[in-house]
Amino acid sequence: MKFYILAALASILAPAAAYPVTANGGLSCRSGPGTSYPVKKTYKKGFDIKISCQTTGTSVNGYNIWDKTQDGCYVSDYYVKTGKSGFVTTKCGSSGGGGSTCAAPKSNSATVDLIAKSEGFRSKIYTDATGHATVGYGHMCTKPKCAEVKYKIPLSTADGKKLLAEDMRKFEKCITNMLNSKAVLNYNQFGALVSWSFNVGCGAAQSSQLVKRLNKGENVNKVLSEELPKWVHGGGKVLPGLVTRRKNEVALAKKPGSSKALPVKC
Repeated sequence: MKFYILAALASILAPAAAYPVTANGGLSCRSGPGTSYPVKKTYKKGFDIKISCQTTGTSVNGYNIWDKTQDGCYVSDYYVKTGKSGFVTTKCGSSGGGGSTCAAPKSNSATVDLIAKSEGFRSKIYTDATGHATVGYGHMCTKPKCAEVKYKIPLSTADGKKLLAEDMRKFEKCITNMLNSKAVLNYNQFGALVSWSFNVGCGAAQSSQLVKRLNKGENVNKVLSEELPKWVHGGGKVLPGLVTRRKNEVALAKKPGSSKALPVKC
């Protein structure tokens, strides 16, 4: 027990490492780990940022790691020269009361079916309703010509399913990390949120009223029934496909007979 106490104390007292900003024109430091959060300040190129901890958030050019600075705001690790593509310090979890460091649950088959049906399968790269290059079961590309995809394009349906499973894991983790112990969800409710975040992105989900309400301990199905239908816009218009998807997500959440998914036990 003494070892853990001393280790924790050392972590608190240890000085934060400093790394230079590489972004031309400056780097925005935001109130949370995502591009949808408000900008609190801007660091100039070459400025040495002191990183207190790291977490995951909106993917920027294929990097989803965000650094929390000693100023209390977050910057994309893509624009910070740490010398590594992964974590270089301790994980701080998410802002807003979440931050579980336990392994995220895996989605049930009903969730996989909902996402696959909602996204549809396209073997070749196409532009989705919001103007993003996409392939397979709704994989939003982060590099030109979807260069980050390790499977041959045009995709086979088998490889499309593998890519979907890989993509879903990211959203299973971010939903787990952004919710605190007051949010008690079964696997169907968890799956509805995974489908939603898969569609809108982790950054947008984390800054949402929906997540804030769940972290206050409000009734899960009430929150999902009221908040999910608000997420039906694309390009400033109401998209019928999103209206249908939100209805299906609410229906999944209300489906009984599913065991508890969150909070997870470490």
